Amino acid sequence: MGPYRILLDCGLTDLTPLDPPDSGQKPTSNESPADLVLCSHAHSDHAQGLWELHRRFPHLPIYTSEATTHLVPLNWLDVADAVPTFCQALPWRSPIEVMPHLTVELFPAGHLPGAAAFLLTYTGGSSSNSPMEKFRQRPYSVFYTGDFFLSNARLVNGLSLEALRGLKPDVLIIEGSYGTARHPRRRHQENQLAELIDRAIAQSHSVLLPTPTLGPGQELLTLLRSHNNFTGRDIDIWVDPTIAAGCDAYLSLLPHLPSSVQNFARHQPLFWDERVRPHVRRQPPLKDLPSIFATGKPCIVLAHRDADLSPYLTDSPLPWVLLLPQQPGELDSIAARLAGYQAASPALEAALQREHLILDTYLLGEHCDGPSTTQLIHNLRPQHVVLVHGPSNYLADLANLEELQNRYQLHIPTPGVMMELPVGETFIQPAPPDAAYEGELLDTEAGVMLQLPHTLTADPRWHQFSDTGVIEARWQGEELVIRSVVQRELLHRTQVAAIAPDLDCCQTCQYCRGHRCCNAASPLYGFRVSLDGYCPAFESVTPKNIAALEDEWEERDRPPAS
Repeated sequence: MGPYRILLDCGLTDLTPLDPPDSGQKPTSNESPADLVLCSHAHSDHAQGLWELHRRFPHLPIYTSEATTHLVPLNWLDVADAVPTFCQALPWRSPIEVMPHLTVELFPAGHLPGAAAFLLTYTGGSSSNSPMEKFRQRPYSVFYTGDFFLSNARLVNGLSLEALRGLKPDVLIIEGSYGTARHPRRRHQENQLAELIDRAIAQSHSVLLPTPTLGPGQELLTLLRSHNNFTGRDIDIWVDPTIAAGCDAYLSLLPHLPSSVQNFARHQPLFWDERVRPHVRRQPPLKDLPSIFATGKPCIVLAHRDADLSPYLTDSPLPWVLLLPQQPGELDSIAARLAGYQAASPALEAALQREHLILDTYLLGEHCDGPSTTQLIHNLRPQHVVLVHGPSNYLADLANLEELQNRYQLHIPTPGVMMELPVGETFIQPAPPDAAYEGELLDTEAGVMLQLPHTLTADPRWHQFSDTGVIEARWQGEELVIRSVVQRELLHRTQVAAIAPDLDCCQTCQYCRGHRCCNAASPLYGFRVSLDGYCPAFESVTPKNIAALEDEWEERDRPPAS
């Protein structure tokens, strides 16, 4: 912006891309790759290169929020000497002139305590008389979201749209981690995860949850301590030392956490508590793991996502349920996530073969889904929208949305290629990526056949879509929506089909719909039920009442009028 080079985050493990082009040499302290650095938050994919960058260029200013200055050093817990605080803190919602004619304003972005979105404004002019240079004399601005989340999580409030409405930056650089996917509400995701863990413990399985140092691990602990499925229950929750270090850092940042969390912490410990059940404890050294498993009761373990899981699998007499978080671009794909854990944990494959380990996934979103992403764009009303931080096909899905195409100039950058963003009144929309496939529909005696071109298989999502070869179709208005049936869902259907049709259980009850009880007379009304369960309010399905029930369910599920 103007004469300044601004580096937005630095998640590089190797700083070679920041070296001067074609030089083949590392830059000296007088040849820093930028004039200033902005760090949006402390997650490793945004901050793990900052310490090496600071060591090479100690005079290069690195700005972030106050909370992030304390969390960033947790990226280097394995460094022999403690990493000092080397970032400079900026206040919230106050434009600060960090360079002549260049101001930076921070907005809380949700996602993680201290996470910030940046509004950069350049007010410098030019002495040239050319029309373009005269136009550039007006202030122009760039808004960078980093990772953001509109919804409130348990330990951080979501990004507030009220302060951003109508900012009209010239350029918006926004993450598109989940593309156009639509997710359930955050509380619904939490309830589904709580039910998954509760069911595993009821079946005498211990639960293993690999998480990063910051963010999801602390959110899971807060969920497990406060959810009605677990409060007061005699369950031990063991926390890996690396994640425990993140918990301790959160405790030092209590004034930066939501007021509800601060109130909770006044009455009982936020994490470490031997008095209130479930008990949250620091995990002992790996050699002492057999002692914590000797009780013979199921437990919950939060392990670091890069740790070797073998000691847990070999030292525990109880089987495990390994819950992996769904990642953008790998939704519902256990195999894609499993490869990395198998390489790091030799005992994992053996545990799978002897059925000592069950794999499953869960969704606990940290980023905005498609509707929330477009909501932020519409509230900001930029001229240029640069889509980053997501699988390329997900970013292309966003760029193909008609509601964005008609209003903004959309860009998907290519690494290593300079992108020009001309600021002016002329609206020139780049051609959107082609994401439509034309095919043929054949109605044969054997059934309906859908033929699509082979170019469809070039998309990375095709391998996941075609994994089982089973699809499901349903009408959505005048359109027919086709989705694939993943392995886990197919296996579940096979298990359900194994229940005898004449058995009195929830599967054959007329009030069971979508694994939930719809009978107001039942004590399980509104709850998710096991299909092989039973209650006194059971009523078998009969041809007479099926039509009436379908009408009732259709009326109940119909959305309210606008």
